[in-house]
Amino acid sequence: MTTLENRPRTALLVIDVQNGTMSAAHDRDAVVAAIASLVERARAAGTEVVWVQHNDAELVAGTEAWDYVPELVRRESEPLVQKAYGDSFEETELESVLAARGVGRVVVTGAQTDMCIRSTLHGALVRGYDVTLVTDAHTTEDLTSFGAPPPAQVVAHTNLYWKFQQAPGREALALAAAEVDFAEKAA
Repeated sequence: MTTLENRPRTALLVIDVQNGTMSAAHDRDAVVAAIASLVERARAAGTEVVWVQHNDAELVAGTEAWDYVPELVRRESEPLVQKAYGDSFEETELESVLAARGVGRVVVTGAQTDMCIRSTLHGALVRGYDVTLVTDAHTTEDLTSFGAPPPAQVVAHTNLYWKFQQAPGREALALAAAEVDFAEKAA
């Protein structure tokens, strides 16, 4: 259903699952396990896996905090997109990476729910992509000291509102990892 022409393929986006973002993440081990399972299933289905890595004052390139968690290993053939903003498309090469691979549907996983995940979900949808949020494969840290709800509520609310997201000619889904189907849809 994507509004992007000649883009029938799907890509799994693994966003910011870095040591620094995951060190205090809610339900960290279960989320990382769900993402690892999705990566393996995507690879087995021939679906693109695209890694997105955040860079800022706390996630400095080359540091341990900046590195992806050890449970997730990117293959050399899989694109790695560097970013400095919440939206993975903003001032990055993500759009050109996806366009070159004929991708019109993205499956979103990673951290942090209330920042980079939400921004990327909306960024993809407004750019014409079909967007699936994997409900058990994203997380955030506890930001209650800044006035945010507890992390479990942030995740639950994001899952709820994305389930009802709509846009003309595009599809927004919220599915558990076990429900994600990487088979290409017939045109």
